[in-house]
Amino acid sequence: MLLRTLFLGLAAACLSPACAAAGDCGDAAALVQQAYPKARKSADGASFTLEPHISIALTVPRGDTPFGLVCKIWPAHDDLLLVAVPLTDSAQSSDDGHVGDIELLVVDRNSLQVRQRLLQPGLITDDAIAIRKIELDTGRYRLAPDVTAFGLLIEIANHSQANPFSETDLRLYALAGDALRLVLDGLVVAGNGGEGDANCAGSFHSSQVSLAMGSVSHHGYHDIAAVERTETDNPSPDKDGECQSHPGKPVKRSYRLRYDGSRYPVPAALKVMGP
Repeated sequence: MLLRTLFLGLAAACLSPACAAAGDCGDAAALVQQAYPKARKSADGASFTLEPHISIALTVPRGDTPFGLVCKIWPAHDDLLLVAVPLTDSAQSSDDGHVGDIELLVVDRNSLQVRQRLLQPGLITDDAIAIRKIELDTGRYRLAPDVTAFGLLIEIANHSQANPFSETDLRLYALAGDALRLVLDGLVVAGNGGEGDANCAGSFHSSQVSLAMGSVSHHGYHDIAAVERTETDNPSPDKDGECQSHPGKPVKRSYRLRYDGSRYPVPAALKVMGP
């Protein structure tokens, strides 16, 4: 069963401040206060602070810092709300980079009680290659008849025109019984890069990965088929100085991810470069 094709920059989660505050998060302040009873709300009501210096932004700030609360109703279990809580270490973060973790919460939509939670250390730690977007992926990751997973997507990118780089990484989390577990630790599902003169000439590549659940199982979980499509382009100026694209032939590569009893090992060619 085809799950979805993940395209860089086209995921559906709404990350603007207005949507984050008024969308699936609902009363974001009440949600944070329930999950973190010792958190202190800021004077402007836009964030909370945990001791000693961990901050939780309720909405996605403007600019290049996408570290706000992200919430999404889980269609596979529509009584549950998935929440990604960025825990930013304000003492170690600066304009040059951020340091912090993400805690994932599975919350009862009616009572706001946290049913499961899982801390993911270092997931919002970045530098010159900065985090641009954090999203929850609720594609139908049916790993077993009674086990459904959801995804966390993190997009990173640099600011270079001459040497652009971006990457979107997927992690999968399975809800099995009362436990929330990481089962896929970082698979690149989209990206691009290359080298150029910041004017026209250069050599560039982009890739997209589609995922599909297989019928064969290992250790009780279905295999996941991954198909990577890579495209290249070598633009150059023509005789009139106009920039012309010179695309190469797309290349497809197929991979099969087999659960080893603990996780789905990621092929080396698709491993994330970030944390």
